[in-house]
Amino acid sequence: MNKQKKMAVKTILTNISVYLILFIFILPFLWMILASFKNQQQILDTSNLFVFTPNFENYVSVFTQYAFMDFIVNSFLVAAASTFFGLLLGLPAAYAIAKYKQSGLGLLILIARIVPGISFLIPWFIIFSRLELIDTYTALTLSHMLVTMPFIIWVMIPFFESLPGELEESARIDGCTTTGAFIRVILPISGPGIVTASILAFIFSWNNFMFSLILAGEQTKTLPIAIFNFLSYSEINWGGLMAASVIITLPVLIIALFMQRFIIAGLTGGAVKG
Repeated sequence: MNKQKKMAVKTILTNISVYLILFIFILPFLWMILASFKNQQQILDTSNLFVFTPNFENYVSVFTQYAFMDFIVNSFLVAAASTFFGLLLGLPAAYAIAKYKQSGLGLLILIARIVPGISFLIPWFIIFSRLELIDTYTALTLSHMLVTMPFIIWVMIPFFESLPGELEESARIDGCTTTGAFIRVILPISGPGIVTASILAFIFSWNNFMFSLILAGEQTKTLPIAIFNFLSYSEINWGGLMAASVIITLPVLIIALFMQRFIIAGLTGGAVKG
C-alpha cells in the first residue's frame, strides 16, 4: 500500500511539474496572440489581460501599411532555396562521411556549425559587396546555407550509418554505380531523415535574423528584419509587432504540429544501427 501511495504521489508531482513547465513556455506565446488583437492602450493596460474587445486592425495594418506579404515571399524563397541547395550538397557529403569514415571532413563541418555566425558576417559582406550581390537572393541563399547545410549533414550522418552496407553492394552487383546506388537505393529509403533535415533546416533559415540584417535590402528584406518597421525612436507599435510575430511564428508552428511524427521518426531513425 505504501508503495502504491508513493507511486501515486510521484505521478502527481510529475504531472504538476510537466504542466508548470508547459505553462511557463506557453504563457509568452499566449500573451503574444492576445496582444495581437488589442490596441495600444489595451496592451499597456495589464489589469485586464483576458478581458477585452478583440479587433483585427493590427493584422490589416501589417498587410496594408507595411506590405508584409512581400516579406513573407522573400523569407519563403530564401528558406526554400537554402534548404534545397543544402540538401543537394549536404546529402552526398553526409553519405560520403558515413560510408568512407571521413572524420576530418566531418570535424571541419562540425566546426563550421559551432562557430558563431557573426564571425562570417564581415567576410560575407566584403565578398558580396565586391561581387555586387548585396540585396540579392543569391547572397541570402548562400549565407543561409552556412546554417542549413552543416545541420543537414549532421542529421543525416547517423541515419546513413544505420543503413546496412549490403544495400549498396546489392545495387552494385545489379549494375549500379556508386552514384546510381545512392540515388536509386539509399535516398528512397532515407525519406524520414531527409524530411526531418529539410523541415528543421527550413525553420532555421526562416527564423534567421543576423545574415538578413547585413546582406538584405529593401528588395529582399525577410520577415525577422521586417519587425524593425514597428520600432521607432518615439514609440513601439506593440499591436503591429505582436501581429507580425504571430505571422512569423504561425508557419513554423503549423509545420511542427503536422510534421512532428516525421521529425521524431527521422531523429530516432539513426539512433539504432542496423
